Amino acid sequence: MPKSSHFVANGILRNKIFVSLPKIFWENQCQKRAFWNQLQLVVDRQFNPILHPHEAKGLMKNISFDDFLLKKSFSAVRRLNNMTYNVDELPQQVQDFTKYMQTRDYPVLLQPGGECGAQGKDEREDPLILFAIKTTLDNFNNRQAIRQTWGQVGWVAGQKINGSGRDNGGAYVRRVFLLGKQNTKEPGVDVSALLKLESTLYGDILQWDFEDTFFNLTLKDVLFWSWFSHSCKQTHFVFKGDDDIFVNTPKLITYLQIQMEKPHVKKNMHNFVFGDVIGAASPNRVNISKYFIPHSFYKGLYPAYAGGGGLVYSGQLTRRLHLISKRVHLFPIDDVYVGMCMVRLNAFPTHNHAFLMFDFPKNEEKDPCSYHTILVIHKRSPKQVVKLWADLKETQAQCRHVPLRVEEKEKNKITSSTL
Repeated sequence: MPKSSHFVANGILRNKIFVSLPKIFWENQCQKRAFWNQLQLVVDRQFNPILHPHEAKGLMKNISFDDFLLKKSFSAVRRLNNMTYNVDELPQQVQDFTKYMQTRDYPVLLQPGGECGAQGKDEREDPLILFAIKTTLDNFNNRQAIRQTWGQVGWVAGQKINGSGRDNGGAYVRRVFLLGKQNTKEPGVDVSALLKLESTLYGDILQWDFEDTFFNLTLKDVLFWSWFSHSCKQTHFVFKGDDDIFVNTPKLITYLQIQMEKPHVKKNMHNFVFGDVIGAASPNRVNISKYFIPHSFYKGLYPAYAGGGGLVYSGQLTRRLHLISKRVHLFPIDDVYVGMCMVRLNAFPTHNHAFLMFDFPKNEEKDPCSYHTILVIHKRSPKQVVKLWADLKETQAQCRHVPLRVEEKEKNKITSSTL
């Protein structure tokens, strides 16, 4: 993979957890760095074995992105004379985010009843996948649709894909919904008491004590990685997604089981991640967009990342993300932040054409077997999810030989193998 001018290597040091010291995310030639870039530079220098030959080795063995290091980077940036930037001049949502950037330790308000999320009774083997779904308090209908359809827990049957010789089989599935607390700045009815009842009934709610805003979605990733690392020792894969997607769970199960049967599976799982990959994206500079990131906050391109509507990574990689995230400052766009952490682990997401974050192209959806060709699609309402799940079951026999979506050049190979 060619090196980008927006990423520079910061030195090499090896240990049992991490590969070479990863790359940093800002313009190499920029004299006046943006706020986030400068914060990250201060942190990276703490782990630079050239600048700190005696301290860096100890830090690498005992990685800790604690309050001291956070405060040190913020105070160091504010002391710089060449910074033309002022926090108060940033858009309000970015100002609010900078306050949360300094803290990533929040109490758990509600947690699942079972270990590693809601689960079926009498599991006889390790769960194949944990569905970790970002949601908000108001979206009960979305959660209920998921529980009744593609997010059912317990034993779930698989389905043959792309003419594989594997029988349908199946696997155990678990589920957890990720939430902050109600945003006090937005009008609405207090539903926290209803959420407690929902948590008692379904045992699949994981809620932390921070306000649930768009820019705080990154906190859900960081806090979830920590929770997973302590609560999910045997789960093979994580599906992290939004609550407005549809998942073809039977084919996803079979797809993941096929990946586990490939040679060198243990080595491959170290960096295993796939989804709808977006590469070389630039920050959104349109100030009316909810994705708006001003030049004064961040400069440079974004690393390759998988669209957060739905992606899969291994349990091994989840634990590595938890560790490396302690050395990467929070970023307002959650998908981008995950990509930043991935790059630092030399884990590059694989694009999968069966993940559709921007819907079907053209008239493809009109085919009665169209939903048998995908693993994930965004975006769908609760009513649509329920109907699509029923249609998927009804047409399963009719569409049993339909392959998953792939690149055009691969279609002929798969078609010929299924004839």
